[in-house]
Amino acid sequence: MREFFKRVDESGEEVYIESDMSAYGYSERYSWLFSVFIKFDASANSKESFEEFLETKEALIIAIEHDGAAKYVGSRVVDGWNELYFYAQDSKSLNAIVSKMLTGSGYVYESSVVKDAKWDFHYKYLVPTELESAHLQSEKIIFLLEEEGDDLSVPRVVEHYVSFATPTQKERFLTQLPFDGFTFKDEISSEDFENGLALVKEHAVLESEVKNAVETLFEAVKKEQGYYEGWSTTLANDDEK
Repeated sequence: MREFFKRVDESGEEVYIESDMSAYGYSERYSWLFSVFIKFDASANSKESFEEFLETKEALIIAIEHDGAAKYVGSRVVDGWNELYFYAQDSKSLNAIVSKMLTGSGYVYESSVVKDAKWDFHYKYLVPTELESAHLQSEKIIFLLEEEGDDLSVPRVVEHYVSFATPTQKERFLTQLPFDGFTFKDEISSEDFENGLALVKEHAVLESEVKNAVETLFEAVKKEQGYYEGWSTTLANDDEK
């Protein structure tokens, strides 16, 4: 399953990332990081050219993965360059596949291969952080609300869930409440939420407001080495009943 998210790197550059979330299961089999950089700026090209580029990209991924010698783990778009990353069993033949597909295509490209048995590049540059994962989860919930015709600008009660490794951490966190509109609702005890808490806050579910609420709570939870687990709510018209 591929996830898409945006990150700002150390230089302040916006990086658009596609990550194959199923890649973890292949880490013991592949130890070479194979990279293919293709120059293509979507903002400077037509829709038809962009669609053609996406077809080329997918065809290249299929060709490199074809015999099981390599696994596509994700890509980044940085300053007009589309960076495709694979982990391979060895460094042989992959450049030949790229050359066969891209030579004469009109795309400027380059490729390289380095040893990365611990998948350091993958974990640092292609995997969503805990906070980025929380924002991805928010985007999916907001999408479902929009599909139901919800008015995202209407404030309603939103439940946010957090958990902690120990009861002591949980109790220390509770002493901070209420803050920034968050109040305690209930304790949660299950396999998924060990030493968990349900908190409530009334706010709209526009992306910007949800992001602000999540980041505020995330920062507070991390002070006690806890985990932000997500949120849920009702449709605006349901909340009024």
